[in-house]
Amino acid sequence: MDVFQKCFDFRAANAIREIGLYPYFRVISSAQDPVVTIDGHELVMLGSNNYLGLTNHPEVKEAAVQAVREYGSGAAGSRFLNGTLKIHIELEKMLAEFIGREAALVFSTGFQVNLGTISCLLDRRDLVFLDALDHACIIDGARLGFGRTVKYKHNDMKDLEERLAAADDEKGKLIVTDGVFSMEGDLADLPGLVELKEKYGARLMVDDAHAVGVFGAHGRGTAEHFGVEERVDLMMGTFSKSLAAVGGYIAGDATIIDYIKHSARSLIFSASPPPASVASVLKAIEILKREPERRERLWENTAYMKKEFVNLGFDTGNSDSPVIPLVVGEDLTAFQMTKRLQEEGVFANPVVSPAVPPGRAMMRTSYMATHTREHLDRSLEAFAKVGREMGVIS
Repeated sequence: MDVFQKCFDFRAANAIREIGLYPYFRVISSAQDPVVTIDGHELVMLGSNNYLGLTNHPEVKEAAVQAVREYGSGAAGSRFLNGTLKIHIELEKMLAEFIGREAALVFSTGFQVNLGTISCLLDRRDLVFLDALDHACIIDGARLGFGRTVKYKHNDMKDLEERLAAADDEKGKLIVTDGVFSMEGDLADLPGLVELKEKYGARLMVDDAHAVGVFGAHGRGTAEHFGVEERVDLMMGTFSKSLAAVGGYIAGDATIIDYIKHSARSLIFSASPPPASVASVLKAIEILKREPERRERLWENTAYMKKEFVNLGFDTGNSDSPVIPLVVGEDLTAFQMTKRLQEEGVFANPVVSPAVPPGRAMMRTSYMATHTREHLDRSLEAFAKVGREMGVIS
């Protein structure tokens, strides 16, 4: 058997290409602003995670340029050996202070944070409890560890408690959840999770990739939003959403972070985050703290779109975040809507099985502080027109 045979047999992508509905790897030739350019056409961007609108901010770009001038284009090695620059330490100190933890550790990508952190914390004596809708990098981090994975029904505290109660008291127990679930935009039940983790002697790690800069009075994420910051053991976040760059971090007690620093393979064996990205995040956090009105505008835009979509008759699921899904039914409908929306001047992302159950395909939309009411109204007109064409709304 040829190991490449699976590649030759793979037909899913070509089947969609052949009917002219392939929606992935669309090439954008402009910055991630509220309006982007594809194939020479301008589209309102409703598919970006640039929640605070900082990726094209002049101060962020200038900070990146200055970092390249001072440090060059890359660190030429891993954090563990030659690749820790002064700017990495500055960012870790700023993040720890911002998140309100003793220490933080910066990785090259958010995916690597979960891959390295979860796997290095789990040995054969341990159990890890995952929400059924946790992100792929949480699942993969658990797979790489030597512990046993136990999944519980999405946001179902009764199901989780049954599984915790059945666990061997001699086993170490780690619960890992998304703070904001990135496809449907709903929030983890953190108050319920902290109660259960304390009752059963577990530890709790929250992936706040889509919550940092968005939730909480100061933008610190879902734990701040729910008032349980002191009861969450590890906070994870990324830079590729609100913080205008690429990379990620884990924050918690200094002793735990020091262990992860010396044990996480995805940190030790990966090149360091480039100086331009690190400097961009430093400046983005500065702006986030200086301009809380950005978060206010983001939530105004989110509330407006949620209300108008519901008024149009769309099913927006259980979203409580700037990620608003529109349930459209079959996978083919989502692919057709993606194409028609692009023709009508709107960029949105299709989410199909197995990412969602069959028959519950959706258009995933997300919002920025920098969207204007004109951008939003243009988008609503397009969704209304295409939704009626597809029979999704009447």
